[in-house]
Amino acid sequence: MRDAGFFRHWLEAATAAVEREADRLTELDSPIGDADHGTNLLRGFTAVRAALAAADPSTPPGTLLQLAGRTLISTVGGASGPLYGTLLRRTGKELGDAAEVSDAALHQALEAGVNAVGQLGGAAPGDKTMLDALVPAVAALGTSYAAAGGAAQAGALATVPILARKGRASYLGERSVGHQDPGATSSALLLAALAQTAGAADGTGTAEGAGA
Repeated sequence: MRDAGFFRHWLEAATAAVEREADRLTELDSPIGDADHGTNLLRGFTAVRAALAAADPSTPPGTLLQLAGRTLISTVGGASGPLYGTLLRRTGKELGDAAEVSDAALHQALEAGVNAVGQLGGAAPGDKTMLDALVPAVAALGTSYAAAGGAAQAGALATVPILARKGRASYLGERSVGHQDPGATSSALLLAALAQTAGAADGTGTAEGAGA
């Protein structure tokens, strides 16, 4: 079972990853976007860190994720704020107000969150968006958290040869080919942070049994 501490550690790990990779995310965004993805996410996750620090220690996991989602929506510019905010808010809503949640419940909630992202953006896997990392990650989560993190990373790398069909990059047409999607890359960071947190919590380093 995963308590609020687990989710706080996950979001802190995600924030640390964004801090570390912000410049790279902006670099990836430069040729096919507005060259602000890393800057925007850094601002948003820094605000999430502050919001969680101010939240009551007894706040349940689902409410924490909804708080993080609202914070991202209000602080991140462009499309990333609503998309990441929707992912976390919907996942949190699915978890409800339980003080602890099972891995299976988290898997189901994340699946609902990813589906909500697809509905909001009108995108699907293969469109060169964050869904190219998130969808395979959720599919792999039934095997393990580590598998989900690996699938997200592989999905992000697989966006390089894809022609963008959604988002700012789609305006470039054929020029979008050959560039790794920044949204898929940052989504992979989020899933890697989840795998890292689960591995540390379980003392395995691989966190097998995410679907248990």
